[in-house]
Amino acid sequence: MPEKHLIALDLDGTLLTDKKEITPYTKRVIASAREQGHVVMIATGRPYRSSTMYYKELDLTTPIVNFNGALVHHPQDGTFGTYHSPMNHKTIHEIVEAMEQYEVTNILAEVMDDMYVHYDDRQLTDVLALGHPKVTRGDLRKFLREDPTSILIHANQSQVDDIRSHLSDVHAEVIEHRRWGAPFHIIEIVKKGINKAVGLKRVAEHYNIPTQHIIAFGDEDNDFEMIKFAGVGVAMGNAIPSLKEIANTSTLTNEEEGIAHFLIDHLKL
Repeated sequence: MPEKHLIALDLDGTLLTDKKEITPYTKRVIASAREQGHVVMIATGRPYRSSTMYYKELDLTTPIVNFNGALVHHPQDGTFGTYHSPMNHKTIHEIVEAMEQYEVTNILAEVMDDMYVHYDDRQLTDVLALGHPKVTRGDLRKFLREDPTSILIHANQSQVDDIRSHLSDVHAEVIEHRRWGAPFHIIEIVKKGINKAVGLKRVAEHYNIPTQHIIAFGDEDNDFEMIKFAGVGVAMGNAIPSLKEIANTSTLTNEEEGIAHFLIDHLKL
């Protein structure tokens, strides 16, 4: 019997093809890994509502990391606990106020699976409303009274770096921020110290799996900490260059079923 591994899968650009699908071959390989006793989980920047369909498609029975670590819970086992790490909503009010000096298309706050949209512009909402969340539209300084799990700022491309500089200068002690990959010019904000590795560590401890037996797959900068933390951090063939530099190894692209090919070779499936 091989040593039990914890296999952490990012979704977009990693497990999912560009059409947002899991290929039948990848699905079979993941099922084979689970049959051998390995533990498979999802670690994504998405909220739970827009990742649950893939969780169910893979027939998983494990905890899931959402919002890049700001929410960790087990959909089928309440005894695992729910670990929610939101930001102070007053900080977000200050950020919204500051955004008036920049070219910002919209600002979206998510409180678990509820959405708050600053401007009544459907462009961002339609992209992110998968899972039919409750949506509140209007000035976040007025309507957002709960501490949000995540904030998304959709800005003019030319303004993204300036906005990130402002966030670092003013709020570095309380928030983390990242830039989404193309084609979205979006800045994502979560609580300081939160990342996928935080959630992955919690799940690994739950299953008593040592770090050297953790395999993590990713493609973007929100996977950095998880790839560094894992004993085997795997960058997809389509990953950004900086992630490939810090990963232990790489595999084929998400379009080439890179996860499946790596697991077959590494775990001798």
